[in-house]
Amino acid sequence: MKTKILVANRGEIAIRIIRAIQELNYEAIAIYETPDNDSKHIRIADEAIWLGHGPRCDYLNIDKVINAALKSGAVAIHPGYGFLAENADFARACEEAGIIFIGPSSDAIDKLGNKVMARTIMADAGIPMVPGTQNLKAGEEGLEEAREFGKKYGYPIMLKATSGGGGRGIRRVENEKELEEQYGIARTEAQAAFNDDSVYLEKVVVNPKHIEVQIIADKTGHTVHLGTRDCSIQRRNQKLVEIAPAFQLTPEQQEDISQTAVQAAKAANYFNAGTVEFLFDKDGSYYFMEINTRLQVEHTVSEMITGIDIVRTQIKLALGKELLFSQDDVLLRGHAVELRINAEDPKNNFMPEGGKTVRVYRSPGGYGVRLDGFCYQGFTIPQVYDSLLVKLTVFGWSWSETVDRLRRCLNNFVITGPKTTIPFFLRLLQEPDFQEGNFDTSFLDTHDGLLDYEEDSSEVNKLARLIAEIHQKGENTYAA
Repeated sequence: MKTKILVANRGEIAIRIIRAIQELNYEAIAIYETPDNDSKHIRIADEAIWLGHGPRCDYLNIDKVINAALKSGAVAIHPGYGFLAENADFARACEEAGIIFIGPSSDAIDKLGNKVMARTIMADAGIPMVPGTQNLKAGEEGLEEAREFGKKYGYPIMLKATSGGGGRGIRRVENEKELEEQYGIARTEAQAAFNDDSVYLEKVVVNPKHIEVQIIADKTGHTVHLGTRDCSIQRRNQKLVEIAPAFQLTPEQQEDISQTAVQAAKAANYFNAGTVEFLFDKDGSYYFMEINTRLQVEHTVSEMITGIDIVRTQIKLALGKELLFSQDDVLLRGHAVELRINAEDPKNNFMPEGGKTVRVYRSPGGYGVRLDGFCYQGFTIPQVYDSLLVKLTVFGWSWSETVDRLRRCLNNFVITGPKTTIPFFLRLLQEPDFQEGNFDTSFLDTHDGLLDYEEDSSEVNKLARLIAEIHQKGENTYAA
């Protein structure tokens, strides 16, 4: 009987993990809620288990997921990203049920999920830190602590939920008046979102680059990095574009920040794949932000420039194997960019387009092109999940080659029915600063014309949309 591994996720990342499981000659077990009845991930798995009607609540139900794994005979669970991926209680439930959790230990997730505790671990290890506080005290006493921090380090400062993550639970405060207005609201929101009202403060590094380092470690403590990624182009702390390796860092800075990430992982006794995130200032200094204790959405760009299959490696490490490569074996070459093709209307505040049906789907291909998605022609987009349709990742030996390939792919990418982020990205590629690799976290704020585009910004899309409209009219007519 083959080894079975359950995938506790949905959509494109479930498909990504299922493929890796099957390549290792194991059986992949999918789970799903009713809105995902037509999802591609349950069709390519070796077995699929219905959890309940949902939406979302069953994917998040630890008992149901554990029971599904036990019922199927799975020896391990891969959580993907989102949902239960960074939930220490879920990792602990797997451990208690005798199921291998493909990720770090529950203890590591606990410690690193608490941002204040993570800062303490890193500070003790000598990792450079942005000035910040411990958890602020409750009530007026905590507000006074916050006022004192603002006076000492100056504004702006960042008010953060201790248990936050993924860009959530963050409020930028520009002055003391705003601090007094936002403090109580931030605590209430943290309690509602994370069941923990603890907050702390960090000094804002103005318009830095958001740099992260992919690390992988086995249980013997052998830890390597797979280079840097630049995730500076963001909207409301949510990444839009991911690039490897990071731009505008010298080879010495690349090596220094990467080795610091390895040092940070070792300080946390980290195991499996993870990401160490930093803020990189204009003067060349950098500061630890957090360690994401899971597979990242943007892991694809690191795979493209190294040739290392991160998901396959995750599974093998969790099942007791050691890393078969050293740092000297990791060779970084070329450039890679990942764009998230979402069913969203960028001109309408990136409003999701859930509920619409994909009338035409024609994807690009060719050398250096990778697609991670679950969308297909005739697919009706669920309204109850995130809006990601497919991730487009492109490799090139030079930056200009990579940008040219991206442009060609976007011009050849046809999705009709819902509005998508494709025309927005085509407009982004026109920006001279993007073409030159000149970007930081202020990019969207300092480039006002990014929403100034035609809805059908390529001739291919215009033709496809016209065909779809003719097809739709044909469906609505009939002979008397």
